[in-house]
Amino acid sequence: MRHGDKINNLGRKKAHRESLLSNLTCALIQHKRIVTTLAKAKALRVYAEPLITKAKKNETHQRRVVFSYLQDKAAVTELFSTIAEKIAGRPGGYTRVIKLGTRPGDNAEMAMIELVDFNEVYGKAKTEKKEGAKRTRRAGGSRKKAADTTAPEATATPEAPATEAPEATEQQPS
Repeated sequence: MRHGDKINNLGRKKAHRESLLSNLTCALIQHKRIVTTLAKAKALRVYAEPLITKAKKNETHQRRVVFSYLQDKAAVTELFSTIAEKIAGRPGGYTRVIKLGTRPGDNAEMAMIELVDFNEVYGKAKTEKKEGAKRTRRAGGSRKKAADTTAPEATATPEAPATEAPEATEQQPS
């Protein structure tokens, strides 16, 4: 019985699980986002975030501790240089798990795990929202849209005859 056992064993023995999580963490560090199963992504988040926290202190001891988990010099160098600079001000929550649906072959739940500070799409959305005006769901906005839709129709009518003329010339040579 596994009462109170909070670790997800992922159907593997300890050595195999540690190796899997180490390799997934190295791939996450090098590519900034990876696609894997939902269970592996959630286990990877628990494994990788403390290592990323250790990268905030750029000391020899912290590098050695992280290297003992990852066993990949390139990943450790990337973590302590590029990633550590971007996450310096963040108190935690360095990764984001996004569900992608199920895999066609075995119906496994798939997820994308990514480093939060390396996704420009979400970063831009936050800045645009702050700069933009307050949005409401009032009917007054629909009037504005109605006025805008009439203007493009007026410009679309002169273009319609121009597109019909080449069709007529194409039919004559055939």
